[in-house]
Amino acid sequence: MVRLAAATPPVRGILELIARTVRRRTGDDTVQLPAELHPLLRRIYSARGVRSPHELELGLDRLIPVRELDGIESAVDLLLHHHARASRILVVGDFDADGATSTALTVRQLTKLGFADVRFMVPNRFQFGYGLTPEIVRVAAQQTPALIITVDNGVSSHAGVAEAQALGIETLITDHHLPGAALPSATAMVNPNLPGNSFASKSLAGVGVAFYVLAALTHRMQSLGLISGAPVAEFLDLVALGTVADLVALDFNNRILVQQGLRRIRAGRCVPGIRALLEVAGGRVDTCVAADLGFQIGPRLNAAGRLDDMTVGIQCLLTDDLATARLLAARLTQLNQDRRDLEQRMQEDALRTIAEMHTNEESLPLGLCLFEESWHQGVVGLVASRVKDRVHRPVIAMARADAQTLKGSARSVAGVHIRDVLDAMAARDPGLIDKFGGHAMAAGLSIAADRFEDFSRAFDAEVRKWMTPEDARGVLHTDGALDAGDFSLDTARLLRISGPWGQGFPEPLFDGRFGVAESKVVGERHLKLRVRALDGGSTCDAIAFRHFDHEAAVGVPPQSEVSMAFRLDVNEYAGTERLQLIVEHLEVVSGGRG
Repeated sequence: MVRLAAATPPVRGILELIARTVRRRTGDDTVQLPAELHPLLRRIYSARGVRSPHELELGLDRLIPVRELDGIESAVDLLLHHHARASRILVVGDFDADGATSTALTVRQLTKLGFADVRFMVPNRFQFGYGLTPEIVRVAAQQTPALIITVDNGVSSHAGVAEAQALGIETLITDHHLPGAALPSATAMVNPNLPGNSFASKSLAGVGVAFYVLAALTHRMQSLGLISGAPVAEFLDLVALGTVADLVALDFNNRILVQQGLRRIRAGRCVPGIRALLEVAGGRVDTCVAADLGFQIGPRLNAAGRLDDMTVGIQCLLTDDLATARLLAARLTQLNQDRRDLEQRMQEDALRTIAEMHTNEESLPLGLCLFEESWHQGVVGLVASRVKDRVHRPVIAMARADAQTLKGSARSVAGVHIRDVLDAMAARDPGLIDKFGGHAMAAGLSIAADRFEDFSRAFDAEVRKWMTPEDARGVLHTDGALDAGDFSLDTARLLRISGPWGQGFPEPLFDGRFGVAESKVVGERHLKLRVRALDGGSTCDAIAFRHFDHEAAVGVPPQSEVSMAFRLDVNEYAGTERLQLIVEHLEVVSGGRG
């Protein structure tokens, strides 16, 4: 049985919580978008804060200059020092897709720049934990590196950096995670989120930070006459993948990085690993969009770090042989299937426990902690995310690391900065949390197993300072209704290529009422409809994926009327493209409940 805090009253019908739809506000009269822009795109861009044509110009010349990232000159000096001495360099990455792409990017570019001996290792999360720990430094020292470069980690690795210093190894930390009160004493450090850092884009992923460092290094080496050519932009496909998969906000700078990476992928100029991962997922290189990176490739890479060892994912991104990449992509796909099966069982455990409680939903903690003895620590983050989407409040899912320790993964909602929540808890009770780190929306932590109940109560109490029960109703922000003429393949194709869409720059979502002409269940879990907007137009397909995963879900009989929030999609089958609506939210308005 999944454990909640002991004082938590039972809750009835929590799976019946339904998000409400709220239409995004469009811009005001100060918006000056191109007159030739499709009216629907004008509305969508305006609602995302785009105010001028320049914000739609996603060329590399619009990137924030590399010189503006604090600490980058010291990092380049350190790298040049080791280049001149033909040092052995060891890249230590994180065990997720951002860490894998950061590692592959750094190894590829340093090798291309003529560094004599560049290696990588990624900590096994179950053996060494997160970041540059003293244990992983001692393992790394067996390869006698002169320099360790961390990518997508290191800003909290005080003990690991100290161990490296004691062993005579210099350290260059490149990271994007939020720092604690003190910084490790690394030889050099680059992180846009360090205190006082003036860099305008705080949302760079780990791979984005690595890209900036390598771009600055490449430029310096060119100016010194050490190399010619070797542009790091050749690996923007890796930057795009890591940025999208890490769910960082797609601010203007990140949208440039992702758009330029997607252009390379669609032109066929991507590393073989990305091509192989797209192929095995049933995708196409020439039509690749950000969603394909986030929902097809990212999970396959992440599965390696969750269940096994991210080394196989990095090797897939490093190989220049397509046949080898395909073999590794097949291995990653199998790991991802294993991960999905495990996640499904764990998610069912969590939701069943919540649903079987017997009181009103307001009694559910606003900060919800879950723990089950049988759960896999590599998958708790996904469970936390799924449950969070159902109950619309911050969730921490925990698994046992050993007899004394629980490891947890937190996922939050808009308006609740989860790392700051944990920081406040740690300040109030210094012994409550062993270790933690992360971002506004996601964090990792470890606690003593015998303090789970104390932690759960403290987490709920702290979250209640950030949100109210009314905030936990959940909101779907939509772009309003579509005109009858916009229900077309042309509109779906236009929206598909008009991103990149992602975190902080969401894919267009619309709402409206429809009459149901046909209804059926497909794949046991999905609801397939044939619908027509009430204000006219032709019928089109609509599908609500995993509709029947929800215990409160109902069938939708023909001739009923439904209210839906949906996305336009191009469904390709047997060489034929058809318009399809991807349903994110559905309510039966009239016509029976089936």
